[in-house]
Parts: sequence; structure tokens; C-alpha cells
Amino acid sequence: MNHYKKGQIMVKFLKSLFFIMAIIFTATVNGQTNGIQNLSKKQRAIVGIGSVTGKGDLTKLTTELNAGLDARLTINQIKEVLMHVYAYAGFPRSLRGLQTFMAVLEERKAKGMEDIMGPEATPIVDDGSKYDRGKAILEKLSGVEETGPKTGYAAFAPTIEVFLKEHLFADIFERDVLTYQERELLTVSVLCGVGGVEPMLRSHFNLCLHVGLQPEQLQEFIGVIGQAIGEKEAASAQIVLDEVLKSKK
Repeated sequence: MNHYKKGQIMVKFLKSLFFIMAIIFTATVNGQTNGIQNLSKKQRAIVGIGSVTGKGDLTKLTTELNAGLDARLTINQIKEVLMHVYAYAGFPRSLRGLQTFMAVLEERKAKGMEDIMGPEATPIVDDGSKYDRGKAILEKLSGVEETGPKTGYAAFAPTIEVFLKEHLFADIFERDVLTYQERELLTVSVLCGVGGVEPMLRSHFNLCLHVGLQPEQLQEFIGVIGQAIGEKEAASAQIVLDEVLKSKK
């Protein structure tokens, strides 16, 4: 083999090597990016279940519950999702969701499918004031310390502000079956399903960002909402999210 042919072979070899290295590098970078930007299958399932339950579409909820179990959400995690819904959409939506879930589990059991029960919530041993515990949790979620006189609805109807601190943030958010991040993602999902609550949605998008959800993940969340409950709801949520992200810049 002459030197010219050896040179051609070497050039082809180097080109192939560089091409393979480029693929590996791209895959690595994309993998790292996706690790930050993409919602997990479990997170997407929580969005689907929460939004459909908030909207009250029980037929679609059956599909979303099966998807959640297939994504390896535990039975107790899904129970917690459906119980959390009542704080934002009321007992009727939450109870019908739980009844639908019971039917889904029976159907899967009849088919020989085994789902993971998972741990229950750890008992709360803190005997401090529930109001103070709830206030501390809200401050952790928002990163803003509450000082000074009450304003807005808290000043207008102080009792409901107590309910929020003691029940929503102490009784519900304090339960550890779901993380704060999962609960905030769930909350914005339910609010999208309920509709017409843009001020609350804006507030909880801000909380989502503070507990570590990335703007790219919230953009993906909008897409999941569109698939789960409709493009109209997704478009409304997109307007609010755009406002929140613009304010952060």
C-alpha cells in the first residue's frame, strides 16, 4: 500500500472518529440539559391528574390515573395528589377523584397488575402552633418573610387567613408524601383546571420558581396542560407564565 492510500485511510479514520466524538458530546450535553429542563414522567403525571381532577373530567381522569401508575407514582402519592386538590377545587372534585381512583385500582387488580403502595405520610410530632408552622412553611415556599400589618383579603377577612396558615400550609403542605416542588406543580395544575383564578396562578408560578422548578420546565408544563385539558386553558396559563417570567428579568 503506497503512502497516498495510507493517507486517505487515515483521513477517513480521523473523520469517522471526530464524527463519533461529536455525537457523544452532543448526547452528553443534551442529557445534561434535559436533566435540568425536562419534567420527569412522574411530574408530567401529577400535572395530568391534577388538572383533569380540577376540571372535573372523570373520563379523562381514568386515563391520567393509569398513566400515573404506569409512571411509577405510588398509590399513596396519587391519593395525596387527589386530597391536595380539595384545597383548590373543593371536596366534590377531590372525592370524585378518589372514587375514580378506587375504580381504576380495582380494574388494574382484576387484570393482574401490581401497583406500588408506597409510604404513608410521616406523623407530625411538632406540637407548636399550627399557625406559626404554616406561616413558616409559606415563608419557605415564597422566600419572603411576613412582617407588618395584614393587607388585602387577610385584613378584610382575617379568619380565612388563619385557615390558610393552619390548614393549607400546616395540615396539607407539611405532609411529606409529596415534596414542596411536587405540591406547587400540582397546585398550578389544579388552578389551570379550575380556570378564572389568574391572580392565584400568578402567585403559585412564582412559588414554583422559588422551590426550584426551571422556566423551561414550566414552559413544558403548559404543553402538558394543553394535552390534558385543552389548548384554551393552556393559552390562558401561558399568558400568566409569560408575565411572571418577564417580571423576573
